[in-house]
Amino acid sequence: MTPVTVRRWAWIHKWSSLVCTLFMLLLCLTGLPLIYHHEISHLLGNDVEAPVMAPGTPKADLDRVIAAGRAMYPDKMMMYMSQEADEPDIWNLTLGDTPTDENYKPIAVDARTAQVLAEPAFEGGGFMSMMFHLHVDLYAGIWGKLFLGAMGLLLIVAIVSGVVLYAPFMRKLEFGTVRRERTTRLKWLDLHNLLGIVTLVWALVVGATGMINTWAELLLDVWKSTELAEMVKPYQGAAAAPASAPVRQAVAHAEAAEPGMKVAFVAFPGTPFTSTHHYGVFMRGESALTSRLYQPVLVDAQSGQVTDRRRLPWYLSALFLSQPLHFGDYGGAWMKFLWALLDIATIIVLGSGVYLWLRRGATAGKATRAAAGSGVEAL
Repeated sequence: MTPVTVRRWAWIHKWSSLVCTLFMLLLCLTGLPLIYHHEISHLLGNDVEAPVMAPGTPKADLDRVIAAGRAMYPDKMMMYMSQEADEPDIWNLTLGDTPTDENYKPIAVDARTAQVLAEPAFEGGGFMSMMFHLHVDLYAGIWGKLFLGAMGLLLIVAIVSGVVLYAPFMRKLEFGTVRRERTTRLKWLDLHNLLGIVTLVWALVVGATGMINTWAELLLDVWKSTELAEMVKPYQGAAAAPASAPVRQAVAHAEAAEPGMKVAFVAFPGTPFTSTHHYGVFMRGESALTSRLYQPVLVDAQSGQVTDRRRLPWYLSALFLSQPLHFGDYGGAWMKFLWALLDIATIIVLGSGVYLWLRRGATAGKATRAAAGSGVEAL
């Protein structure tokens, strides 16, 4: 590259890095405990655990499970019921005053005995809740998410420009060289470059998937206004009627329509993921990766029959696949450990970048003052 080209790339790398670095540091620091959120919640006693029972214990009727939850709040209505892929013995119920109630009540019910286990405090003011909100939206809702998405885009620009600059700046040194005998600033520059290259692919993956995750609400709104609207079009203009079909029947028909898949969650009539006439039964695969991909099945809430089912569009598939890649929580304990190590290495890269910029400014200031002093003496 010509000197002019190098200077242009250096300018791009400098300013894209400076603008996003502090926010990326925040995201790395808050993301580290989120990698182990299950383990930390367990240590803090916030996890809901089902009692141990003999393997093969039969599951309770879904309508009994719902009745147990509603008995806690008889004046509220069902919004959702869901199961985590790694917690098949617990149904998580969500009840509210309306189908879109933001002050909902979460209830965990044993899937085998239909007994209430706890009322989880998902939105409490604890440590993990604070880490989650700082990492996801800076407590600023959709605008906070979009802002962090823009910072993720700048991170990608900084990484790409850093790769372009790596060869010309390191052409006289062997790969991995850290000049320990030179100044502190040079040692940190070499370490910054080395760790930046080592974490290159991980930082690109995490930065890109994090950016995609910030678009989740917008992508879901697009799906609801297009594909979901088309799925419920035959019911357009029809008067809403109370759901009379048992939930167990709706789920059984959805499972028959999608063999080899399991129920991820059920959206009750009137909630944002279905219509006023349907149960929205969202199925998922059983592997580590396909467990994040959902298959929506709409079931008539009066007849209990499947009315439509479709594959998710590519943009939602990309969104749901990006989520496990972002946190590394689909490959077991060793993958989480690797993600944590790479996260720490990236914190060092970002911190050293801030240090190098500050030291460079201080060095330039000293040189300017020295030159000014020499000029005064000459006069």
